[in-house]
Formats: sequence, C-alpha cells, structure tokens
Amino acid sequence: MTSAVLKQRNLLGIRGMSAAEITHILDTAETFREISEREIKKVPTLRGRTLINLFFEASTRTRTSFEIAGKRLSADVINISSSSSSVTKGETLLDTARNLEAMGPDLIVIRHPSAGAPHQLARVCRAAVVNAGDGAHEHPTQALLDALTIRQRKGSFEGLRVAILGDILHSRVARSNAHLLTTLGASVTVAGPGTLAPPEFAALAGEGGLTVARRVEEAVEGADVVMVLRIQRERQDSAFLPSLREYAVHYGLNLKRLSLAKADAIVMHPGPMNRGIEIASDVADGARSLILDQVANGLAVRMAVLYLLGGGAGVTTATPNPAAQTKPEVEPQPEPLSSAAAAAHADGSK
Repeated sequence: MTSAVLKQRNLLGIRGMSAAEITHILDTAETFREISEREIKKVPTLRGRTLINLFFEASTRTRTSFEIAGKRLSADVINISSSSSSVTKGETLLDTARNLEAMGPDLIVIRHPSAGAPHQLARVCRAAVVNAGDGAHEHPTQALLDALTIRQRKGSFEGLRVAILGDILHSRVARSNAHLLTTLGASVTVAGPGTLAPPEFAALAGEGGLTVARRVEEAVEGADVVMVLRIQRERQDSAFLPSLREYAVHYGLNLKRLSLAKADAIVMHPGPMNRGIEIASDVADGARSLILDQVANGLAVRMAVLYLLGGGAGVTTATPNPAAQTKPEVEPQPEPLSSAAAAAHADGSK
C-alpha cells in the first residue's frame, strides 16, 4: 500500500491529480477485490454513514456499482433519480443540494448532463462529493477502473501505447482517461471521424502524451490497449455522421483492424456497447476483451473511493495498517484480509 493520501475531500475529476494519488486509489481498490470474492461480502467500514446516489442521467453499471459498493461497506444508501426528485417541479440543482445537505449525508455521488454540476455541489455541501459523470467533461471512477484493469494485465503504464477510438468529442471517459493515462506514463492516441475527434483534443495532455490520428488504423497499429467508445447520439445535436452503417465500416473495431495491434493487446469498452457499430461482436466477446473485467473492477474502485472519502483513511495523515486482519460481518470461518480492506474493517469496528 502506498503511503500517499488524497489531497482533496471530493473526487470531481482526474485532471490535477498526481500519479501518487491515482496509484493510492488503485492500490486500495486492489485490496477491496478480496471482499467481493468472499462468501459474506460485507464489512462495517461506513456503518452509520449515509450515501446519496443522485442520478440525473440513465445509468446501469455506474449507479448499481456505487449502490452495491456503499452497501458492502455498510453505509445507508439512498438512490434519487431525476424523475423522482423535485427538479421535475422546477427546483434548481443547488436548492436540491442544500435540502439534501440539511439531512446530513456523508457522501453524495452525482451524475448530471451538465459539465460542472458536481463542482457546484461541492461548493455548498459539507458531504464528500463524487463525480459519476458530468456532461462531456469527466468520469473519474471510469478512468480509475480502466486503469486498474490495464494494470492487472500489463503491470505498468510506463511506455504503454493506448488507442482510444470513437466519439472523442462527447466522451467524458476519453477526457478522464487522457488525463490519467498520460499522468502515469502511457502515450495515448485517439481516432475517429474528423467531426468527433478534433485535432484540438491533443491539447488536453501536455508534453506530447496525447496525439490525434487521422485514421483508426493508425491509432491501433502497435497498440497495447485498444479502448472503444460508444457513439453518444443523445449528446449530438448536429449531423456528425452520415450514417451509423458508414461509421461501422470506416471506424468500427473489427478483427481485421484489431490485428494491427500487438499480439497481446487488450480490448476495452466502458459500456453500454452498440454491437456491430463501434465494436464487432466477435471482438467484444473475444479472448482479448476485458469488458466484463472492467465491470468487476468498477465495484472495487468505487468501494475504494467511498472508503477513502467517507472516513476510511483517504484525507488524513494516517494510512491503513497493512498488517491488520479482520473478517466480514457474521463470517462463520474467518479469513485474513490484507491492506486497505483489512484496515477498513478494523476502522469500522472501532
């Protein structure tokens, strides 16, 4: 376990985070994977604390994994969607935040179609705020789970070549991954239709860590990691593509294009997938696909983030005791946990 701690009490984006902070979250998440493999998948780390999931956009993986993560850490979890909130009656986001704040939550996870919405909440709330995706801006926990998945297979980020393909312009996943991967030493090449992968995107990362390729084949050639993005039709208010069929022919990832990557290259997708458009089924379901690994790692990453921001060990000078051992609640046959997962249980039992 690294001795680094997070410098901020919220997780609003990857931009500005140091390599040490990112690595600290990944190391913590790695230990929380152990809990999900146990028969009793629960520890009392956040017992007595309240987590509110505030989702103003549709979500399956992100919302569900935050909910499960909170419950496995024994937090009281409240889910609020836009359709069930007072915004349907004309209430502003800030008024919603102030009303929630008056109820004394400890953590608020928010997904919102407008960039900057989590930052607004963080300015008025004492609760720790986690950005679960804000418009086309950032999606930090997705980038962290992607990084955890890559590290498990590749070991190190230094010198890795990562290709990100598709709708770069509207992708918060692309932005967060561009910041994270280049910070950890990887080089990133993005590619897609000219309308969706503008050359200006290269300015997101300094010192030449990010480039924009004119053709998908150019980005994929020699890549260690090929990440495919969904075509976000809900964010496109202009005619960015002649047709989805033409996109599949010229920009979709198929076996022929994947053959240009390194022999041990891995394939990733944040989901949900448009099969046959941005990615072929034989690639998505192939031996090199780690798409379901990403989903599993998403739970571990979100447990780690809630643990660190919710009072586990993330914003103090103290660090978890790697030697601590514990057991889940009502576990009939104790098994030792290591690192942050162990410290999490020990901390919650005090």
